[in-house]
Amino acid sequence: MTRSHRASTAVIAAAATAALVLAACSSTTKTGTKSVLTASAPGITAKTILIGSHQPLTGPAAPGYSEIAPSSDAYFKYVNAHGGIYGRKIVYKYLNDQYNPTDTVSDVHQLIQQDNVYAIFNGLGTPTHLAVVQFINAEHVPDVFVASGCECWNDPTKYPETFGWQLDYIREGKILGNYVEQHFKGMKIGLLYQDDEFGMDGIKGLGYEIPKSQIVAAEPYDVDATNLAQQIGALTGKLAAAKAQVVISFSIPAVTALLRLSELTLKFSPTNVVSDVGSDPITLAGLLDTFAKKTGSFGNSLTQGIITDGYLPSLGDTTNPWIKLFTKIFNEYHPAKAFDGNVLYGMSVAYTFVQAMLKAGRNPTRQDLINAINGGLPNGVAVAPYAYSGTDHNGITGAYIGIIKNGVLVPTGDVLVTNDSPTGAVTAYMTAQAPPPASGIPSP
Repeated sequence: MTRSHRASTAVIAAAATAALVLAACSSTTKTGTKSVLTASAPGITAKTILIGSHQPLTGPAAPGYSEIAPSSDAYFKYVNAHGGIYGRKIVYKYLNDQYNPTDTVSDVHQLIQQDNVYAIFNGLGTPTHLAVVQFINAEHVPDVFVASGCECWNDPTKYPETFGWQLDYIREGKILGNYVEQHFKGMKIGLLYQDDEFGMDGIKGLGYEIPKSQIVAAEPYDVDATNLAQQIGALTGKLAAAKAQVVISFSIPAVTALLRLSELTLKFSPTNVVSDVGSDPITLAGLLDTFAKKTGSFGNSLTQGIITDGYLPSLGDTTNPWIKLFTKIFNEYHPAKAFDGNVLYGMSVAYTFVQAMLKAGRNPTRQDLINAINGGLPNGVAVAPYAYSGTDHNGITGAYIGIIKNGVLVPTGDVLVTNDSPTGAVTAYMTAQAPPPASGIPSP
């Protein structure tokens, strides 16, 4: 079932019109020492902040990813129940684009031109968001915390409204590549990657760290293929024929699962290194059981030993204060079946949005939100600092390496940080992560 939070177009349009009229009058009226809450920008009334997004609630990227937006909304409901943003409630409207760029264009045009949202928040997918990023910026709408690590979002001159959030794929490739280079010296390495900026950025980062002489095969896949399982099976066969001892994949969860099943069928047993994008243990185990029509521990057995990275706390660390906070919110506000990495992602990026909105002020314009992020944000849930500045719109700058064991990601060492250049070193980040505020809500 999709939950698109579609409200009446007429009601939203009327509210937006009123917002524009009131904003023209004043956004700085004061009573005592605090500004009266006003309609300071499109999508903002005295009582609400309307934001929108495109999400794959169905389609090839839906497994796992369909839970991200509802999880963000769960955190927003928690914030709303505890005073909101200076008294305003966040209203989050997310539409289903099925991971199809044509649908993304239609959804985003509706959100901006008809619904008059204040910002586009966490639009998911590299190929999908690339279809709308120029339009969003031309409309001068904040395009915050895109759910994709494409380096393309880091272009403040061309896209001043757009900000990444998660670890970008070049940095991720460097961190994974650095680990592989250190632990699998001289071994034959095969690559499987999505044939777009997602996969190509990851391959670029890997290439900065892994000697070319070790790469014996590099196979791109088309996520829109008519028969994805058949395609991945054929590509896995090529990796096996090249006798790859390590297979590194920049893949969505469904493709990661198909890769593992194809390896099993071919009796091909490389070490698997997988981008964080496609390695959530709970999502993978479920997909493996579904695709193979198995039950019990089958899915978990095929995730065992996968090497990946994490830029948020591991769900396996139940003593972590961030995991405790989000587990509490999940149990109260989220109807999902399982608290997996996608739920954690959705709540974490929502926390960052609340940080930015509080910093933007009591009666923010759209530019106030852009200025707030350009001025930098605290790490919050992220294990490494953000890159945010007026000249850098990348998000999280580092991650730790982890290995999936018994269905959970187990960190294996320090948090590692780097930049997105060919020569930037991969170094340890030794600053301990700060705990969440007692309220679970960031301070202004």
